[in-house]
Amino acid sequence: MGSSITFRDHTAVENHLEQRLHQPQKLLEDLRKTDAQQFRTAMKCLLEDKKDRLDLKDIIVNLGEIRNRALQSPGMNRSLFLITLERCFQVLNSLECVEILGKVLRGSSGSFLQPDITERLPRDLCKDAFTNLSAVFKDLYDQTSAHSQRALYSWMAGILQTSSNAADDSVSWVSAENLWILGRYMVHLSFEEIMKISPMEIGLFISYDNATKQLDTVYDITPELAHAFLERISSSNFNVRNTSTIHRLGLLVCFYDDLELLDATVAQALLHQMIKCSHLRGFQAGVQKLKAELLDIATENQTLNETLGSLSDAVVGLTYSQLESLSPEAVHRAISTLNQVSGWTKSQVTILSAKYLAHEKVLSFYNVSQMGALLVGVSTQDFCSMDRKDLSQVLRSAVSQYVFNLSPAQKQGILSKMIESGDTASGIVEIQGAFFKEVSLFDLRREPGFNSTVLKEKELGRSQALFLYELLLKTTRRPEELLSAGQLVKGVTCSHIDAMSADFFLAHFQDFQNNFALLSPYQVNCLAWKYWEVSRLSMPPFLLAALPARYLASVPASQCVPFLISLGKSWLDSLVLDSHKKTSVLRKVQQCLDDSIPDEYTVDIVGNLLCHLPAAIIDRGISSRAWATALHGLRDCPDLNPEQKAAVRLKLLGQYGLPQYWTAETTKDLASFLVLFSGDELSSIAIKFPEILLQAASKMARTLLPKEFLWAVFESVLNGSDKLPSSDPMPGCHGVVAPSSDDIFKLAEANAWWALEGLRCMEEDTFIRTVELLGAVQGFSRPQLMTLKEKAIQVWDMPSYWREHHIVSLGRIALALNESELKQLDLSSIDTVVSLSQQTEWTPGQAESILQGFLDDSGYRIEDLKSFHLVGLEVVFGDPTEWTSSVLQELGTIAAGLTKTELRMLDKDLMPYFQPSAIKCLPDEIFKELSAEQIASLGPENAAAVTHAQRRRLSQLQLQSLQWALDGAKTHSWQDAPANAGPTRTPSSRSPA
Repeated sequence: MGSSITFRDHTAVENHLEQRLHQPQKLLEDLRKTDAQQFRTAMKCLLEDKKDRLDLKDIIVNLGEIRNRALQSPGMNRSLFLITLERCFQVLNSLECVEILGKVLRGSSGSFLQPDITERLPRDLCKDAFTNLSAVFKDLYDQTSAHSQRALYSWMAGILQTSSNAADDSVSWVSAENLWILGRYMVHLSFEEIMKISPMEIGLFISYDNATKQLDTVYDITPELAHAFLERISSSNFNVRNTSTIHRLGLLVCFYDDLELLDATVAQALLHQMIKCSHLRGFQAGVQKLKAELLDIATENQTLNETLGSLSDAVVGLTYSQLESLSPEAVHRAISTLNQVSGWTKSQVTILSAKYLAHEKVLSFYNVSQMGALLVGVSTQDFCSMDRKDLSQVLRSAVSQYVFNLSPAQKQGILSKMIESGDTASGIVEIQGAFFKEVSLFDLRREPGFNSTVLKEKELGRSQALFLYELLLKTTRRPEELLSAGQLVKGVTCSHIDAMSADFFLAHFQDFQNNFALLSPYQVNCLAWKYWEVSRLSMPPFLLAALPARYLASVPASQCVPFLISLGKSWLDSLVLDSHKKTSVLRKVQQCLDDSIPDEYTVDIVGNLLCHLPAAIIDRGISSRAWATALHGLRDCPDLNPEQKAAVRLKLLGQYGLPQYWTAETTKDLASFLVLFSGDELSSIAIKFPEILLQAASKMARTLLPKEFLWAVFESVLNGSDKLPSSDPMPGCHGVVAPSSDDIFKLAEANAWWALEGLRCMEEDTFIRTVELLGAVQGFSRPQLMTLKEKAIQVWDMPSYWREHHIVSLGRIALALNESELKQLDLSSIDTVVSLSQQTEWTPGQAESILQGFLDDSGYRIEDLKSFHLVGLEVVFGDPTEWTSSVLQELGTIAAGLTKTELRMLDKDLMPYFQPSAIKCLPDEIFKELSAEQIASLGPENAAAVTHAQRRRLSQLQLQSLQWALDGAKTHSWQDAPANAGPTRTPSSRSPA
């Protein structure tokens, strides 16, 4: 930014800014070259909320227009952060610099705050500036690594210690005010430092109005430190058995340990406060144990019916027998507590809902709207029996947030009531949010009252969007409103896009970009072709990845950075489905990067592309300077391949050494990578940091975890358990290690490592309390499931005696029931059958037994079942030759049942609207009947679903057409392709210029 740069017009200024936005290091150099006055002006103009003009000799720029773009550009925040640390505190006053740092840091991912950054932070800030900067660090606590948290704590503590009046080490520098300034960083105080805090100062801190709010956020506090704080509070003038004090303790109540001679009132107060303990990072087994002890104290000398409403979320620890002992009146009285509790199991909700509704007699809007979390326990039949107006009010009330958790049968029951004969129109329009996706296309066709306004707050399935967009396009005078009408953009077809004028398309492309996550790969492909044809020079570079691979050649080296930034902001897996094409895209990425990541700026630029870089670049191409920032990004990669994982593991070992030498901070920072290490390597982590290992397993609970990792979790829990032999073991169980409730709660998926003898010797009370957790374990083998089934029979008697909540609680354990046992179950309720149908591993014989059991127990005949909309869909939607794209989306895999003749007669423009699951289900001999033109029109998503068996039956021309579809070539010009060359584009307008 000096006199050597000359601008003749506004365009030149814009071009210079574009260069700087894509070259943030140059911005850093520019700002380093400015004199003090220029620097002051630049920083104030760029970061204050004013429309100031920046006048730096030959440059005059209106920074008000580009401020937001600058702060959102990869790397720009980094340059502003670094220059602020380098120069700001010498030029501007410290309060202004802290404000600038706050704005920049809050716009970052937290990766800027590396441990070494504290070396650049000033240590002579005025009190207000220090307090404000500490507040910024507190706000970013969760985005900061454990090492950086420790470093920032040391910086804050150092300044606070220096400014304190402590005469020697025997007097603590930790005053009430300093505790408040530390905020969440107070968990980094040592045990010894906490124990030195004076009773007066800790008492003063607890008396602060905002102390409770601060203590509510210490999610990562450990039991040892929590007990230390509780001890110091006890030493002050606050009585920790006083309910007013208990209300001020925040998350410290989760570790309350003074239970001797505790009265019921205090126990109830503690339970009320402990509802927030679910926010703790770990130690949940200890919390559950404390709740159970307090529950026993809270119900002493009183019945459960009397105390139910005062037990807070500890009620989730009640067993089936305790819940069944409750009176309907007690459940009714306690509903304001029960309806707010999270963590209910399906079987518990089934029992409590039945109790509540037994008291209400008739279901109405008022009583159902009070149910909250218990709504999922209402049976399908009960929903169907409700008055339609009451049900409509329920769907508009606060309790509707729980509708999303209902089973398909329950949702269908509500829908059938809402659209029953009568005022059908208003019934459909009133259905809100995600529940609207359940409305069938058949019922949408009967609704005349749709407009873009009523659809804005509804979630739409793709078939619904296709139908509704086409419908509204015929009647609206402002088609642009449809593009911004919530999820209606899902229904825009290639034909619609092709029909848009160039001006309209360019003016409203932002609507597509704002809803990019809603678009299918086929829609993105169509948008890319449209942009290429109407304005290829201004085309967002990431769209090139949706075109045939050869079009990437149109990206010159000078445009590599914009291309990488644009592509890095999207998820490549949703943009490019074909593996061969993805390889071509990544080859271009590697070419742009020159196979290396030299610095943290390059990490900023590649964004999500980091997850797709080959193992060789991860291993040898990421410099030591860039590694810390890259590691921050790799942590969020959803699915690294085995080669990438091996490269990351080697890189970690090279930097941090073997896990046996890791510190607690290193283990926390690398928690998401622990799955990359062997059982032997993890054994030291299991011994040194078992709670960190458990936390890591808990965060990854929904992913498929390696067996060696689960074994390490299993060992760490068993090693930390106090296994006392049972005083009255079952026959053959002497000396056998059996799971306790605490063990099962901690282990989750790692429960799959229990030996058959351990499961067989489990105590009955343990099974009763944990059956739903055990039923959710995906890794149990058939013999383990058989053992658990036998345990269920031992505890509950033969299956003929089991009630709905027993069956619902079994989960995968139900798979071990043989055909004879399945026939013994009471399957008269469709909700019970739905709970069984959630398992997908039934044998044909078992499935037949379930269906026959439902027919026998419910009294229905096959012809009475409301499944006519499935078996009669060609009847309902007419001749396949007249189907529309929305119908084909609605039918899903049912469309796989088309005959050869019907399939051949489908219009090629409908091919993208098959669902990928339907493509996979088409028999090989049926799929090969598709014409080459139909196959070329499948679109990338459906083409990627074609199986290897289907490919083997295709001709050479069909295979070329399939590759064309995978590559994203435009389908409506298929006829331009030479018959012997496969699909290509005609040179006039379709080659990369």
